Amino acid sequence: MQLLKTLSATTLLVAASGTAFAADMASNMTLVSWGGAYQASQVAAYAEPYKAMNPDVTITWDESSNEAVAKLRAMNEANNVTWDLVDVVASDALRLCDEGLAMEIDANELLAPAPDGTSAEDDFGDLLVSDCFIPQIVYSTTVGYRTDMVPEGTAAPTDICAICAIFDTETYPGMRSLEKRPINNMEWALLCDGVAKDEVYDVLGTPEGQQQALDKLATIKDDVIWWSAGADTPQQLADGEVFMGSTYNGRLFSAIVEQDQPIGMLWDAQVFDLDGWIIPAGLPEDRLARVKDFVRFATDTQRLADQSKYISYGPARASSAPLVGKHATLGVEMAPHMPTDPENSKNTFLYNYEFWADYRDDIDAKFQAWLAQ
Repeated sequence: MQLLKTLSATTLLVAASGTAFAADMASNMTLVSWGGAYQASQVAAYAEPYKAMNPDVTITWDESSNEAVAKLRAMNEANNVTWDLVDVVASDALRLCDEGLAMEIDANELLAPAPDGTSAEDDFGDLLVSDCFIPQIVYSTTVGYRTDMVPEGTAAPTDICAICAIFDTETYPGMRSLEKRPINNMEWALLCDGVAKDEVYDVLGTPEGQQQALDKLATIKDDVIWWSAGADTPQQLADGEVFMGSTYNGRLFSAIVEQDQPIGMLWDAQVFDLDGWIIPAGLPEDRLARVKDFVRFATDTQRLADQSKYISYGPARASSAPLVGKHATLGVEMAPHMPTDPENSKNTFLYNYEFWADYRDDIDAKFQAWLAQ
């Protein structure tokens, strides 16, 4: 407890001194995120504490992260970038960086060191996957199912076959909920069509492999409700509208632990991914100064550990992991609910950021055309 108090005091001093350096900082920020439980965790862990230290600041939230690439392209084309800080997945950060739509950063200059003096670059380590990316969390996309809708006499899905149960409507009847994009769906389709885990991206990089994945998805197309917001699947599961569906592990934690819904979570074949901030390129100096000040505060060791009190995503800093404790209101230990917990990560599928940065536009066009058929 004393350590936490010391870290908090140190962080507040650093943040306060950082705020003092720029008197001309803008007083308004528009932050872009995903809505739902994840955005709520961001508000509680660092937006509200930052506003408490800077009462003149107004923060407006936009829930358009799933459209961030397209919208930033349009804003850039119109020469009117209205967003100040955007939460994106790592592959989208790579795309935005390659297109010059996100600002390149020096991690050690922009971000706070760890409490023991470890540089930000070393503290974030391999999670700094792009020159423009500021990591926040490690999360996974996985599958939840209604435990009370498993047919009598049938075993509940549990292992890699559980993910493939998405495609087995005979054993597990009922509607499915899948994200309205190719990512994860295409990988799972190939895995469940017999492609070895270490060959998935080689196969998916070919027109034949892409068609193989779409053909597998076609076997359940009439049984799928396609979602765009991460909150959709938990709500559909809660309503009994679907038997099983994909979403982010933190959304399922919220439904299972916080809401006590009759839902089971499948950790097997979960797809690891990263989420974090990008700063749009070309912000005016006053807005950029405010964003830099906020980002330094919001991604320090204590703030990222604090976020795990509200949602079961692993903090991106190594120095934050030992500070992960109990849920802010439920009092449950959060570490066992993290995708990185040893019991949960025995058979993960590692998302390939560079592959999707290179292939996303082409495969997405093919996927959306297939959906429209």
